[in-house]
Amino acid sequence: MESLKFKTNINCGSCVKAVTAFINEVEGVENWDVDTQNPDKILSVQGEGLQVANILEAVKDAGFEIVELAEC
Repeated sequence: MESLKFKTNINCGSCVKAVTAFINEVEGVENWDVDTQNPDKILSVQGEGLQVANILEAVKDAGFEIVELAEC
């Protein structure tokens, strides 16, 4: 299973609720969550055949900012 991480401005439960339908529509996404306690509001996405562009587009379409984090 692939795992991707993104920095976002999804900062509360209402924000998570607002973005849920958008992320759930992205092909290949099996599981995701946002660490709203982290100052960078890290979105972690797990699945198979994930396309970064599709995740970026989904979150932006929901009205939030998102940046892919580089692999360490």
